[in-house]
Amino acid sequence: MTRRKATDVAVDRVYLGDVYARVSTVGDTGTRAFVLVPGIGVSANYFEQLAAELNEFGPVVALDLPGFGGVPHPRGRRFGIGEYAELVGTVIERLGLRDPILVGHSMGTQIVAELAARSAPGTFRSVVLLGPVINPAERRLRTTVLRFLQSCRREPPRVALLAIYAYLLCGPRWFARTLPEMLAYRIEETLPKITASTLIIAGEHDRLCPRPWLERAAELLPRSRIWIIPDGAHSVMHAQADQVAQLCVEHARHPDAADEDEARVATDEPDTPDHAEPAKQLAGQAEELIGIVTDDDALIAAGKTKQAEALDHPEE
Repeated sequence: MTRRKATDVAVDRVYLGDVYARVSTVGDTGTRAFVLVPGIGVSANYFEQLAAELNEFGPVVALDLPGFGGVPHPRGRRFGIGEYAELVGTVIERLGLRDPILVGHSMGTQIVAELAARSAPGTFRSVVLLGPVINPAERRLRTTVLRFLQSCRREPPRVALLAIYAYLLCGPRWFARTLPEMLAYRIEETLPKITASTLIIAGEHDRLCPRPWLERAAELLPRSRIWIIPDGAHSVMHAQADQVAQLCVEHARHPDAADEDEARVATDEPDTPDHAEPAKQLAGQAEELIGIVTDDDALIAAGKTKQAEALDHPEE
């Protein structure tokens, strides 16, 4: 059997009733996978920088959920956080993943938290929450939008391009149906039910996740740590991918390590190299888009692989 390169992306579908998740997998060695769950409106491409750094224990599995990333949404109904969590659990079961490390970003933290809370103790040993939402003190639409826009001012241009691309694929109607589900979900009631060791990571300038809320979230979790990334905003897994990857791998390797008393602030400067080939990235994104429009998973995989190759440069 030929081993896939670290940049080779395989694309599959996992169905749950009339909906499915698109599953993008990088790497095929090892026994313990990272499972990456993106936030509202966006796609697995948000993890493009991070995924390449997580092949420590096994494959990296990134998900496009119903309504996002060009995956069809359910007809005539909303899809709640609990249903998304059930679908992610189905993906893990169908792929035969044992003790995967769950990583959620933004609304993805709600999905990951819900799945971890409803699963039997020991099913998951390690959970990572990147920018957990919603801050209970600011659970209002206007405030949430304001905080998001304030955080966007600190994001790199590539994140903005990925967001625009993803939101166009999602469409305003499905986004508007999902946003109330995210706002209504009380993650603070779910966190105490999580038995897995949980690492909370947020950017210094993430206005959606102020430090008082992060500290409260950590207190609610039975086993938790916080890391705050300097100069980071809401999408730390992209702009500060190297730091986030190191934290995720170390947390997975030592889930019982604890720092319950106070948040830590990472001291290393962001060192994710910017050696990407923009033309190749855009060509891959165009190929992926054609695959989405034509419902061709092989073409989607080829486009995602091309984008991964554009980011894969040896150090000078």
